[in-house]
Amino acid sequence: MSLNPKQLEAVNHIEGPLLVLAGAGSGKTRVVTHRIAHLIKLGTPASEILAVTFTNKAAGEMKHRVQELTSAKVMCLTFHSLGARILREKITSLGYSKDFTIYDEEDTNKLVKECLLQLQIKPEKGTIRSYKAAISSFKNDLIEPHQIDLDTLEDKKIYNVYQMYLEKLKRCNAVDFDDLLFLTVKLLKEDQAVRDELQSRWQFLLVDEYQDTNTSQYELTKLLSQKHQNLFVVGDPDQSIYSWRGAQFQNILNFDKDYPNAKIINLEQNYRSTNTILKASNAVIQNNEKRYEKNLWSELGDGEKIKLISLEDEKMEAKYVVSKILTHQKLNGIPLDQSVIFYRTNAQSRAFEDELLSKNVPYVVIGGLSFYQRREIKDALAFLKVIYSNSDLIAFLRTINLPKRGLGQKTLEKLTKASQEHRTGILSFCIDLTNDPQNKLLSARQKAGLCDYVQKILSLRTRVSILSLSQLLDEALMEMGYYDYLKLDQESYEDRKENLDQLIAKAAEFESNSLEQFLEEISLKSSADTSTNTPSVNLMTLHHGKGLEFPLVFITGLEEELFPHARSKYDPESLEEERRLFYVGMTRAKLLLYITSTQSRYLFGSYKWMCPSRFLREIPQEFLEETGLHTQTEHSGDFLPGDRVVHKDFGVGMVQKGYETSMGKTYEVYFDEDNSTKTLVAKYAKLVPYKPSDFSLS
Repeated sequence: MSLNPKQLEAVNHIEGPLLVLAGAGSGKTRVVTHRIAHLIKLGTPASEILAVTFTNKAAGEMKHRVQELTSAKVMCLTFHSLGARILREKITSLGYSKDFTIYDEEDTNKLVKECLLQLQIKPEKGTIRSYKAAISSFKNDLIEPHQIDLDTLEDKKIYNVYQMYLEKLKRCNAVDFDDLLFLTVKLLKEDQAVRDELQSRWQFLLVDEYQDTNTSQYELTKLLSQKHQNLFVVGDPDQSIYSWRGAQFQNILNFDKDYPNAKIINLEQNYRSTNTILKASNAVIQNNEKRYEKNLWSELGDGEKIKLISLEDEKMEAKYVVSKILTHQKLNGIPLDQSVIFYRTNAQSRAFEDELLSKNVPYVVIGGLSFYQRREIKDALAFLKVIYSNSDLIAFLRTINLPKRGLGQKTLEKLTKASQEHRTGILSFCIDLTNDPQNKLLSARQKAGLCDYVQKILSLRTRVSILSLSQLLDEALMEMGYYDYLKLDQESYEDRKENLDQLIAKAAEFESNSLEQFLEEISLKSSADTSTNTPSVNLMTLHHGKGLEFPLVFITGLEEELFPHARSKYDPESLEEERRLFYVGMTRAKLLLYITSTQSRYLFGSYKWMCPSRFLREIPQEFLEETGLHTQTEHSGDFLPGDRVVHKDFGVGMVQKGYETSMGKTYEVYFDEDNSTKTLVAKYAKLVPYKPSDFSLS
């Protein structure tokens, strides 16, 4: 493929700062690599060219492409790899020796823990993580302890922790991952000789994905290019979606202010998508104020209109999406691995995974664990298993210290061995042990911890026949202290709680089944092999979609408080980032784009009526094909006592009464076939009016 005029203009630019605004699918990597090749053909030594990006994969691909074009070996590497190289060479200026070690996550956790212990701060797991995150944030913003404004700190102890952490690192002649940039910038600022040498070494600096740079990456770029000003940056502010990682898209918006003689080139020709998809995407992103104006276009034709579908709930959404994937596979020959289901939050994967598993469709969760493999889901199910069984040792060992009850590894080994010698289930043995005042197997503190656990399990057992499965699960997590345990790590709490809410929603679908049946069903799902070598449907959050493309794309959950997320509700900047995330999702589609929303959804712990996302109103009608509401039944009204209804499993019944619960409309229905009355949540029971003509005697 030859270069188009705008690409050629960027490639042929030699001296001075240049910003290439590379729209989605506009061939930015091609431009960067051809520009490097062009410099080499003009006689620039490969050693004077430096290309920097964010991932090892992107750096490797860039290096490979340059070698194919020129046979030259140009330094293409990540920001952190660049920092490590500079420090290995020059770190003695900062008082370290060149044989410094780079601490990994485990090492830094231990070091933070040491600081907390020394400062007499209780080193809980969540506390360690929060202090470590604060230190990382300070370093990425290039803030040293003496520069911290103590008046703005909620937790004043962070100052002491940070200072001690830095001192301990230096005494160990060690650096952490953030230091690879933090110390490199410090070195360049403080040592003019080093700065002059490095600025002269690299005459041409190229930076990819410039919209994703944080403060330290921005400063490093500025310092290295200060002398020659031959800075070539490529990026797209409309695709800046990583503010939660510290990315500051203002860096790209302010490029012409930082470099007043900068040239700006727009790459607007897209080689990926149809014009309908691009025009719709352009219309959406134009609602953002903080951006450079550009309009993507394509020579691939208009293509099909975007399909906009409203579904009854998340279960129907999953059924619809999976059926469409299978239809396109059969009728249009689109392989499963060329389709993707995008969602805003990880918790949304549950409904899609359930449906794919039920249809035996292979799938892969990109950038995350499958729903039933997530830690909090396994923990929650383990609590239910202990409630159900006296003998499930694995579930007992998994849950006994959630939260901690003073029962360490050696104590648990003693309990396990003793229960096996007595030939009794682990929980039965523990029940007997807590009731035996003469038993000396445990200390008083350990026995108190075990008693607490056992009594709570026994209390929950008394409610198995009284509570619905969803209520039992929720009460188990609450009473066992698991929700409070998760709150110790505030950074991950919200995501984990959303996943647990989805498991509770799953339990609500099984209200008419026993605890045993529910655990069996989930065990079958969680042990299903989805990691096959066969083509598999891709599932991922929209944040993991950047840089990818698919012929068939589904963007799901377009509802207020979900997408845009509730966290962005009162923050204009966050709302603009949510819109950029939607734009990224839309521009992943090559041929077919489906956008779904639901009327109701289990969200934040309860069933909610959902409002369509504001983003849907921003897509011009001319690019949409709306297919209306897809429901499982034609019946949308309420049933009254005395109404005859049909349930797909229980047959014909009569409504006894109806009432509202936290899960929506609920009915008590007497079924003729087994002479029983069942309590059913309308949303999941899918009751339909009884029509004698629909049934015939056999």
